[in-house]
Amino acid sequence: MRLVFTAWQIANLLDCTTWTGAGPGLMDAAIKGAQEAGKAVGGFKIGKEAGEWTTSKFHPYLPSETYLTCRFFSARKHGLVDAAVRSSSSDKTAVVALPGGVGTLDEMFEILALIQLERIGSELPVPFIVMNYDSFYAKLLDFLDDCEDWGTVSKGEVSSLWKICNTNSDALAYLAEFYDLPFLDEQKHGTEARSARKQVP
Repeated sequence: MRLVFTAWQIANLLDCTTWTGAGPGLMDAAIKGAQEAGKAVGGFKIGKEAGEWTTSKFHPYLPSETYLTCRFFSARKHGLVDAAVRSSSSDKTAVVALPGGVGTLDEMFEILALIQLERIGSELPVPFIVMNYDSFYAKLLDFLDDCEDWGTVSKGEVSSLWKICNTNSDALAYLAEFYDLPFLDEQKHGTEARSARKQVP
């Protein structure tokens, strides 16, 4: 699955804990990718996710000490923002927005505003990547262009705050440049090794 591999690649490149909403779907793919990479994972789980029929305070397979269950969405966002903040120059973090729904958009725009107001990254910048797989966010980006035309957003204001990436390679290259990491050779080797493991009978 492409998104499991995305998480695997980023976890290996940055060598940091992968924090998610600890929910189903793409959040679960991010957890599994980081686990395959042998990296730490953590989460902020909402008791009842959109589309779920039942409320549960427990994650189906993560150890209880690795995640918190939140009643309100604001608590999840607060936790994810705290996880992204860099406390020293050696910390390598990133905010990566995958294709998602209302909750994802809520998180994206709050983080965007916090970066804009220098509540995140004022001393140590944090890269913010939007994974625009198969042009998923194309209409959202068109809307933001319309905002510029209407004058509600300054020209280039939003584009300077995040990086739109269409492929994993785009995202990895951006992160490697951001943190001055020699990802190309190492990532290629890791990709080949992972493919070889899958081919072993």
